[in-house]
Amino acid sequence: MLRERGLRATGSRMVVLTALHHQRGPMTHEQVMAGLEEGFTDKATVWRILSDLSEEGILRRMDLGDRIWRYELLDDCRPVADDHGHFLCEGCGVVRCLPPMRVTDTHGGVPTVLLGAAYRMRLTGRCVDCVAA
Repeated sequence: MLRERGLRATGSRMVVLTALHHQRGPMTHEQVMAGLEEGFTDKATVWRILSDLSEEGILRRMDLGDRIWRYELLDDCRPVADDHGHFLCEGCGVVRCLPPMRVTDTHGGVPTVLLGAAYRMRLTGRCVDCVAA
């Protein structure tokens, strides 16, 4: 993926990509740092890598409404490659990818305001674990 976009496959980039690959969902900078192999602790380098990979289309950078950037790897191992929706738990902060969904009104039609519009779906609430606790 890196070489296809003219980027060098440095050890640092590979470590960050590996952490994102194993997560299989959006991660914050802190979550990426926690998932890195021991001894790799340079926060500024990780920020630069996340930024560079986002600009090249290898990662999707998103803000789910809580003012925290999250990064999601876009590769052939992901079941959904498009700009899919996400669920953010307001209790524990977990983020889950949503399957393809359709927005309809109570009669099954698409709301007029959405006809021909480009929009992103983002749901917030409390996950099953937080509700049970």
